[in-house]
Amino acid sequence: MTEFKVQGSGGYVMAELTEEQAKKADLGVGKLFLAPIGKLESEKMSMHYCNACKTEFKGPPVIRLEESPNEKVADDLILVERGQYTCEKCSGTIGEYRVFKKNG
Repeated sequence: MTEFKVQGSGGYVMAELTEEQAKKADLGVGKLFLAPIGKLESEKMSMHYCNACKTEFKGPPVIRLEESPNEKVADDLILVERGQYTCEKCSGTIGEYRVFKKNG
């Protein structure tokens, strides 16, 4: 695993990613993004930066879970978890994630 800078809408995290996660995060614009990866394990994130309070922190951001939606998004796909990576100081959103499960 290699550590990468992974962008969110309100900041970034430094995280160890597998080759598969890095491929998912690469949208072809020269940066890696949080949203396509899904949920990252806290222990894989070494630091985070918040654009709102312009502060860098050691360790992972706070992960806030929304109610488990179990929302059908396609014939064979269910949204099972929705969450946000948030700043430990100002609670600003650094990025969001979604976890999907194939139905059947």
